[in-house]
Amino acid sequence: MTRDIIDINDFTILVEESASEQSTTDSCTFDEPVIAVAFYGSGNVDLSVKYADKQTDFNHTKGLALSFYANEKVVFVHTVSATKPLQCIVIATATRNLEKLPNEEGELFSQLLHQLVHPEDHYVEGPRFYMTPEMQHIVDQVFNIRYEGKTKMMFFRSQMTALLSHFFGQLATMHTDMIKASEREKLFEAKEILSNNLETPPSLTELSKQIGLNSFKLKKHFKELFGVPVFKYLQNERLTRAHQLLRNREATVQEAAWHVGYDSLSSFSNAFSKKYGFRPSEIKQ
Repeated sequence: MTRDIIDINDFTILVEESASEQSTTDSCTFDEPVIAVAFYGSGNVDLSVKYADKQTDFNHTKGLALSFYANEKVVFVHTVSATKPLQCIVIATATRNLEKLPNEEGELFSQLLHQLVHPEDHYVEGPRFYMTPEMQHIVDQVFNIRYEGKTKMMFFRSQMTALLSHFFGQLATMHTDMIKASEREKLFEAKEILSNNLETPPSLTELSKQIGLNSFKLKKHFKELFGVPVFKYLQNERLTRAHQLLRNREATVQEAAWHVGYDSLSSFSNAFSKKYGFRPSEIKQ
């Protein structure tokens, strides 16, 4: 387990990363009531939130942005395994600090996270959605940073401000409450199918049939819920997986391209460069 804790003004940033060959659990609590947003990276770790005699479970956390209020009685439990490592960034502020936040940030919390500012239980879940490509890119950068020392802290500070800005920007424009609960579950299923079939993904028609939702609703509501069109999400997943393979020296550039479904090396290299700002052959340098 690696854990960095960074204080920025009245925010506390927790950056956690962990992997294990065997299934293990890691629990954490907060010392005082907080309002926070958790951003989950590509590890797809399982999360259980326990308080009083209640429990809320999240089994598909990859790419999730989850806002919440929690006091000292709430326990957050991550179950880490070889197939589900932990990558999590938490941006939190104590409720007593809301009025002191700079740049009218306290007003953003009050307007967009009203139920968290005025909680009615030990744990209150606020809006949650899957990150936009811009947010995902920041999270990927944080977990692949090459800087050390003061430069690393400077990078963290700038990226956390940007990440929180993107979160509130997305929150202000999203309309996922218009999607029926039954359809939302089908969209989560579609997302999992795409993530598990990067090399040979289904066509839009095939995906629509698999989840039992017509193509029009699939395209429309997928973008509303996850912030990107269906196959833009697929492309992001492919490139993220390719980056992991190259970073961990598990594949050559050609092998990584094939592994995530690219037949053309030039197309893969161009898409990779557009997302990360450097060519895939440069990642090992």
